[in-house]
Amino acid sequence: MTVGTIGIDVGKNWFHLIGLDSRGVIVTRQRFNRAQLLRFMSKLPPCVVGMEASCGSHHLARELSGMGFDARLMSAKFVRPFLKGNKNDYLDAEAIAEAVQRPSMRFVPIKTVEQLDLQAIHRTRSGLISRRTGVINQIRSFLQDRGITVPQGPAVLARALPALMTAEEARLSDSIKQLIRMLREQWVSINQQVDELESELRSIVERDDACKRLASIPGIGAITASAIVAAIGDGRMFRSGRDFAAWLGLVPRQHSTGGRSTLLGISKRGNAYIRTLLVHGSRCMLRFFKDPDTAIGRWAVALKSRAHANVAAVALANKQARTAWALLTQGTFYQARPAV
Repeated sequence: MTVGTIGIDVGKNWFHLIGLDSRGVIVTRQRFNRAQLLRFMSKLPPCVVGMEASCGSHHLARELSGMGFDARLMSAKFVRPFLKGNKNDYLDAEAIAEAVQRPSMRFVPIKTVEQLDLQAIHRTRSGLISRRTGVINQIRSFLQDRGITVPQGPAVLARALPALMTAEEARLSDSIKQLIRMLREQWVSINQQVDELESELRSIVERDDACKRLASIPGIGAITASAIVAAIGDGRMFRSGRDFAAWLGLVPRQHSTGGRSTLLGISKRGNAYIRTLLVHGSRCMLRFFKDPDTAIGRWAVALKSRAHANVAAVALANKQARTAWALLTQGTFYQARPAV
């Protein structure tokens, strides 16, 4: 048996493997647990191993790369067109083995342990923020059910709560007061946890050269810089800054046919978390920008005067993404060019 290409469908407990020879004919079809898979792979000669980029695949790819295999990760949406017939684990593995052989396939770089740790911090922070929003909305809904409305903004609600809890005209029962106090304690606890994570991210940025280079870009802070490094590392997975911006979904969506080009709104593909951070940073930058003597400043001020605020924010986020890619790949810091 000569295996030239292997496709592995990664699962929580079981791994389904398909091996193809040089002609593309299936020569082995196996199901293993994790220990059995590694023992089986250790007996094979080095070859190309394809997997979908998913939870656990980066760890397995690092282990297989250490054994001498050419481990490659792919996005699941690029593997789906190769699926034949109905869906099951063996057919998924076969589709992966077919897809990994394509010369034009786009592969996902294998993340290091440091990147995964950094990504875990961001995901934990994002989850805490979502939970905090849920707690705030729940407090508002309890108050609104009793005819009490508070203006928008967490800070406004936090200032209004002590007075509402003691006001006789509010007529809040002891039961609902106890619930609101409990939710308020959760709110304070989540705020503390978010502050601790953001403090850790800032300390990581101060120690990491790549993060420090990205943080030198106007409109990009410690959170955005560390999120970009966690996602793309040194950025060499992209051929250009435009490819990185397209991966973030910051370029127009195209629907062209018959020689006629039609551009729509931004595609919103790829990493929505980083795209959101960049757009919000650009929106804040446009609102408080005070340096029109630089080339980027004059461009941003001119764009803001002639375009909608959302269009200007996305355009500036696109430019920041391209700049971030250039700084990562070239190993330089941001230097503002004077306006001509």
